[in-house]
Amino acid sequence: MKLKAATACLAAAAIGLLPSVTLAQEVNVSQSIIPDQPYTLIYPATMTLSGLPGETLTLNHPEAPLQCSLKIVTVEDTDWSAQSALTGLNDAEITADWAQTYPGFVLGEKATTPYQNTTALIYEGTSTGSPMGVPLNIVHTEAVDAGRGYTLDCLFATSVAAQARPIVDFIIANFSTQSDAKCCSAAPEETTAPAA
Repeated sequence: MKLKAATACLAAAAIGLLPSVTLAQEVNVSQSIIPDQPYTLIYPATMTLSGLPGETLTLNHPEAPLQCSLKIVTVEDTDWSAQSALTGLNDAEITADWAQTYPGFVLGEKATTPYQNTTALIYEGTSTGSPMGVPLNIVHTEAVDAGRGYTLDCLFATSVAAQARPIVDFIIANFSTQSDAKCCSAAPEETTAPAA
């Protein structure tokens, strides 16, 4: 399976206006109402979810440069597995795809990671020449379940990586490709973002 890199955009107003921000403790749970696109997305209550059912869903933190996007598409490769996808990754192709939107993209660690109900491919990268004008960290995950491809991508300013990454890890670990998943495999950590 090949899922093209999502091109999420951070809210430009959030960058450069980053006060000291508490990023997590309580959570919200969003579950699909569309039978052929099931999911459960669990995220810190400080974040806002936008988008319509059947389209890309976007999570934003209102006071920090952190955004995640979820996209569900139909796929034909029902034999796809995270491990085979990891083995077959084409580093040059991934780098070229992301660099179209995020100049200076450099691919980092690659592995598999658990969602609540399945295993996903995960890879990380950084971009020094992002359209938002600040260096970014990018975390991409993808999985296939019942003929559906799921991509969950999170982008955050490199300057707040230490605070944003635990939240991203929480969102990924608690994501499910089913619409009846329960909260939570781990509580989100309470962290404070540094002033910009």
